[in-house]
Amino acid sequence: GWKPRGDARHASKRTFSFSPSALFLFAMFHLPMLHFTAGQVAQVCETLEESGDIERLGRFLWSLPVNPAALDALNQHEPVLKARAAVAFHSGNFRDLYHILENHKFGKDAHARLQAMWLESHYLEAERLRGRPLGPVDKYRVRKKFPLPRTIWDGEQKSHCFKERTRNLLREFYLQDPYPNPAKKRELAQVTGLTPTQVGNWFKNRRQRDRAAAAKNRLHQKYQTQLRSTNKMGGDTSDEDICQPFLTNRGSPETTDVRNGCCRSEASSPISVKDEDCRNEHQTMKRELSNYEKEDFIVVDSPCSDV
Repeated sequence: GWKPRGDARHASKRTFSFSPSALFLFAMFHLPMLHFTAGQVAQVCETLEESGDIERLGRFLWSLPVNPAALDALNQHEPVLKARAAVAFHSGNFRDLYHILENHKFGKDAHARLQAMWLESHYLEAERLRGRPLGPVDKYRVRKKFPLPRTIWDGEQKSHCFKERTRNLLREFYLQDPYPNPAKKRELAQVTGLTPTQVGNWFKNRRQRDRAAAAKNRLHQKYQTQLRSTNKMGGDTSDEDICQPFLTNRGSPETTDVRNGCCRSEASSPISVKDEDCRNEHQTMKRELSNYEKEDFIVVDSPCSDV
């Protein structure tokens, strides 16, 4: 209910105080709201959002005054801003959501929920543009393109949305055992604050990175071996020349025309099949080395993705 303040001589100046349950009833059944203060509006927003009735919350926000003075007063209350963000998210008004999140500082308790809205909105927009669901790598690229604003982020540097202290703990355990069993994953999850699935994904990703690095090193060593062999033979180290130490038809009438940079026979016949295979293999090796240098093997979902 409500209680009048002041005595009867100032009845015309009385204000009213409502309990949260009464405010909820006003919003639910559209009873006359008299004059709500900004604080009371914030209580209604918080109650409706916690109830999960986003549709009614949207109608309540729509009924609020829109003059600049009233908006400024309401925007001083975080529950109102969170309610507006929730309504914008569920109605697909992502531009309004981004504006709210980027221009108002929120308390740390609200960060996780608002970060989820920020990321999921960008995921949905990317899916619409691409016309297909996003995979883990796609989502990682979206997160890199649209980093969390400082208004909903504590500012601590993250890698793949894992905080540095979490990654350091995971690295220490990885050095001890790169293949943790389910019990160990649960233990790590408790220590790091992650889920066992997130821990398992991190280890899988790290093992994949190590395998990729090893493969890259093997390719690089093979490439360097061919270069050294070619240098011993003398001449330029072009793509054509690098194949010469491995030609299987050495001593045949075919000779190498270094000036023209290609292999020709004395009768200017076309390049032999074996020579061409060698050069193709060399080009493939160079491409693979380049791909390993450029490829990003980030395939795990993190605490701020797929929430």
